[in-house]
Amino acid sequence: METVTTDIFDRLSGQAGKTGYRVMPHNAEAEQGLLGAILVNNKAYEKVVEFLRPEHFYDPVHARVFEAIDSLVNLGRIADPVTLKGYFENDPDLGGTSYLHDLAANVVSVINAEHYGRLIHDLFLRRRLIDIGEETVNDAFNQTLDGDGLSQIEQTEAKLFELASTGDVKGGFVSFKDSLAIAIRNAEAAFQRDTPITGVTTGLIDMDRKLGGLHKSDLLILAGRPSMGKTSLAVNMGFNAAKAWLASNGKEGAGVAFFSLEMSADQLAGRILADEAQVPSEKIRRGDLKTDDFQRFAEAMQLVGRAPFYIDDTPALSINAVRTRSRRLARSAPGGLGLIIVDYLQLLRGSSAKSSENRVQEISEITRGLKAIAKELHVPVVALSQLSRAVEQREDKRPLLSDLRESGSIEQDADVVMFVFREQYYLERAEPARRADEGDDKFNDRYQRWQQRCEDVHNTAEVIIAKQRHGPIGTVRLFFDGQFTKFGNLDAHRASALGEFDE
Repeated sequence: METVTTDIFDRLSGQAGKTGYRVMPHNAEAEQGLLGAILVNNKAYEKVVEFLRPEHFYDPVHARVFEAIDSLVNLGRIADPVTLKGYFENDPDLGGTSYLHDLAANVVSVINAEHYGRLIHDLFLRRRLIDIGEETVNDAFNQTLDGDGLSQIEQTEAKLFELASTGDVKGGFVSFKDSLAIAIRNAEAAFQRDTPITGVTTGLIDMDRKLGGLHKSDLLILAGRPSMGKTSLAVNMGFNAAKAWLASNGKEGAGVAFFSLEMSADQLAGRILADEAQVPSEKIRRGDLKTDDFQRFAEAMQLVGRAPFYIDDTPALSINAVRTRSRRLARSAPGGLGLIIVDYLQLLRGSSAKSSENRVQEISEITRGLKAIAKELHVPVVALSQLSRAVEQREDKRPLLSDLRESGSIEQDADVVMFVFREQYYLERAEPARRADEGDDKFNDRYQRWQQRCEDVHNTAEVIIAKQRHGPIGTVRLFFDGQFTKFGNLDAHRASALGEFDE
């Protein structure tokens, strides 16, 4: 297998029949120049410490010297040929400490230290790319029952992403003056808007008022028990954002990536089409359609087909695959990517087989990964989540933060935690029955109160905002149309009948 791989790379390089191999990219002079500069002036170390590691050096001797320098500097000591003497005095590869003196003696200037460090790091990346290429070829030749071609592609993408993140030092301290300037610009942009929404709109007026829209770099958890409408609400929010982008020529809303690990793409598309065409989804499933319904489908298709709403229904995706595919869509989508929705996070996998052995740790890795994606791509990420069955054991079925399933890291990593709750669902399954010792008047009174409550909450839902890092918590009441599985804005007369919104 190794011979086959070598032959492939030889043919690609045009070196077969000449040397038989190529020397890995490296620059010994740059490594010597950097180490010498640091030995002369340890301030040169500060210019490269954020992105350079011992393993980035090609020469193992240079790697050991840099590691020793790193150890001494981190202890607050001077690193020079004298202080390093004890580390390398008997080192046969280094030839004693004379090599350290030669490195320091041949330095012309320490000004180029960072340039040398960047060059060393770039050559390391090139060597690692060659390694990943060889590993990919060997894995592709090695057919096993444990891994198919798609899983090998995901593993290679994960390696490339990890490599791309190595030495990334875009972050760092920002002066308070610069931070204030950005804050003022954001406030000015919000002031000039016609609406109080500063983030991506959900199309739901009261939710947008409470959240200010979906904000960049935020991780939002949307949780609920089965049949509460988590997926429906997420689809409504995402498609509303995509429609807003289309209607405003990109000024409002966002391009949306919807990772559907539970439902297929055609099921989601059918649900959206039924909503836009105002044809009950139940009639579509039964085939109980009329000619007028197909006319409405055709009209709805004109809008639905142009919206920047992208669905990935690959089951059991890993968090690395979500990251890679989101980055790819952000680069390739005509309108860019402004919102990511994952339905739902418990169906995601961790980055390795070992992580699945401990489900709590795996969920923690997934939520950290989703938050990292939000920050890296500078977009809001909405992740749906299941709730534990503890909700069903309580008289009041409204969810609490403690009901989040499998890991406290969900609550910890999230910027916003929201719960979907429909009291109508529970009331319809709790029709009063006459008790053994209950008279007619008492039973009728209890039954009428139940009927009245059913009428009050008919076609309504609550979104309970239990955590919001940058704003108030509270409850938003929405309209819910079961036949279209659609959430919308609650009419003014419905809002007054139900009472004021919680603040």
